[in-house]
Amino acid sequence: MEKTFNLARRDDGIAILTMDVPGETMNTLKEQFGPEISEMLTEIKADSSIKGLVVISGKADSFVAGADITMLAACKSEDHAKALSQQGHVVFSELEGLSIPVVAAINGACLGGGLELALACHLRVCSDDKKTMLGVPEVQLGLLPGGGGTQRLPRLVGIAAALDMMLTGKQVRPKQALKMGLINDVVPNSILLATAIELAKKGKQAAKPVVQSKINQFLESTSFTRDIMFDQARKQVMKKTQGNYPAPAKIIDCVRQGMNKGMVKGLEVEATHFANLVMSKESAALRGLFFATTEMKKETGAVGAVPRKVKKVMVLGGGLMGGGIASVTTTKAKIPARVKDISEQGLSNALSYAYKLLDKGVKRRHMTPIARDNIMALMTTTTEYTGIKDADIVVEAVFEDLALKHKMVQDVERECGENTIFASNTSSLPIGQIAAAASRPENVIGLHYFSPVEKMPLVEVIAHKTTSAETIATTVAFARKQGKTPIVVQDGAGFYVNRILALYMNEAAQLLLEGQRVEHLDRALVKFGFPVGPMTLLDEVGIDVGAKISPILEKELGSRFKAPAAFDKLLADDRKGRKNGKGFYQYGPKAKKAKLVDESVYKVLDILIASDKEAKDVAERCTIQMLNEAVRCLEEGIIASARDGDIGAIFGIGFPPFLGGPFRYIDTLGASNLVATLQGYQSLYGDRFAPCDTLVKMASDGSQFYKK
Repeated sequence: MEKTFNLARRDDGIAILTMDVPGETMNTLKEQFGPEISEMLTEIKADSSIKGLVVISGKADSFVAGADITMLAACKSEDHAKALSQQGHVVFSELEGLSIPVVAAINGACLGGGLELALACHLRVCSDDKKTMLGVPEVQLGLLPGGGGTQRLPRLVGIAAALDMMLTGKQVRPKQALKMGLINDVVPNSILLATAIELAKKGKQAAKPVVQSKINQFLESTSFTRDIMFDQARKQVMKKTQGNYPAPAKIIDCVRQGMNKGMVKGLEVEATHFANLVMSKESAALRGLFFATTEMKKETGAVGAVPRKVKKVMVLGGGLMGGGIASVTTTKAKIPARVKDISEQGLSNALSYAYKLLDKGVKRRHMTPIARDNIMALMTTTTEYTGIKDADIVVEAVFEDLALKHKMVQDVERECGENTIFASNTSSLPIGQIAAAASRPENVIGLHYFSPVEKMPLVEVIAHKTTSAETIATTVAFARKQGKTPIVVQDGAGFYVNRILALYMNEAAQLLLEGQRVEHLDRALVKFGFPVGPMTLLDEVGIDVGAKISPILEKELGSRFKAPAAFDKLLADDRKGRKNGKGFYQYGPKAKKAKLVDESVYKVLDILIASDKEAKDVAERCTIQMLNEAVRCLEEGIIASARDGDIGAIFGIGFPPFLGGPFRYIDTLGASNLVATLQGYQSLYGDRFAPCDTLVKMASDGSQFYKK
């Protein structure tokens, strides 16, 4: 059997321990490695000729990417999960306890358990490679660093910096890591090993004291002041998570107990909390999401089709969406983009939009001005159809007007090559209707981005009946290069995401008209786990945009999509939301400090304020429609699987990730409970709550979307 750890002794007394998991592209820590490492450490202790040890990876691009997450799914009990954490503690303590200096030589990803391994070494040196990143991202999977990270990290870099890393899961670059005292040196990869060997020869060195701000020095000096820090951190976490995620509070507790009662106690608390989180439903949902997105990256979206290479892109329309699409094309995908707009103003807007986003990187020192200018040089503009003959894909981001989109298709077919893909960023018009004007409908596809493009991770790739498999595969690959998570959905009004969102928004509107206050509605849904409430969302997206989409959905999908008629009064009062500073909330100078409701909206809508309904009842009534419609989309083949539906809802509209998505959440609730609740609402409010056939069938046979 091939070994993962290999020890090479050098003549100068320095031994090199290389980790290289056989047959894998990345190193991950697995349960079975424990005995192998312990055996290796016993051998090192027994050999007096070894004067120093360097730990390095045998992989070209990564140190250790973390623990193998699949082993957590195999944990059947808290005891098993706790034993895993404790095994890590034993091995890392043995490594830390070696009397010879141990140096970690880090190139590439050093994350989670990988960073915990590096923390157990006495010194750390990093390559300056752009792939080198250090972090403890466990919180993103609903977990905490369970290999001693909650204890060693704060002792090395200070409590404030350690909590910041652990509670956000953010990754730091080598220069930042050096500045905060996480590592001892940064060198080019070509001399990484040589530098680590030299460090090992110098012998053990006391860690340099961390350079901290005066306030942090004061706060970390006594257990009383530390407790003030921990309490503040807990308050901020509660505000951010609404108590829906248990991991952050447990991370704070591990650090608190370890710093106040010592390392032994801290490690015991860490193992207990880690085990508890591994078995939690929140972590199971977040890990499921991680596996689903990883699995999707291997799919082309069309079985058997090979994507064509995209070397040049054209974007039609220089508005907010067009500018955003061009920006992610040049910045993330590094593909030249040519923006066409009828006005010079539109073009300069698109350029300044992209420039501002890149310039943020320069201001934060993540990018040099030269790198920014080189990326900007990939974006060109035109008011005519020039310089686009060789465009591989044209992304159209113009107004939701079918006649205008038909003209665009015809212009592109006339001006571009016969294989050029025409991708429409429509949010509601069926792609088949747009393709009706094309002489090559197999090249027409929907590519629906969400706003703001640079922040929202999802795109819907919409195939109509005659879209070719090659067009689908090419578009999916292109969206991935832009850093997006694409889901392939079939054609139909509203596609998937906007369709399930529309019913949720309509129900929130109904509750508003029944007298529920704007801020109460928003608070109830944020408490449920959405990033923003429905009224804030409507202001952000634009009340006029919502008004345009509703009639399309109602015409295509039926009366359950009918928006409340009272909403016409908002547009008559020129309320479009944030964009014109007039909506449900106040905008402008007076609204800078606190988010205030524009109380005059109640008068416009003739609303009499009623007493607040229970927050959980408000959330249930809004989300239950979304769940029902998501299943209907699966029933109609709009989405291919429950997995795609879950990813679409989480990445597209911020459905609470800790619930795992609408389908996983339905499994948790139980189909029979959901059907009973829907029927209860149906008797009160009418047939828009009628449960769909699939749910009724699942309620009777007890089936689930995911196998246990």
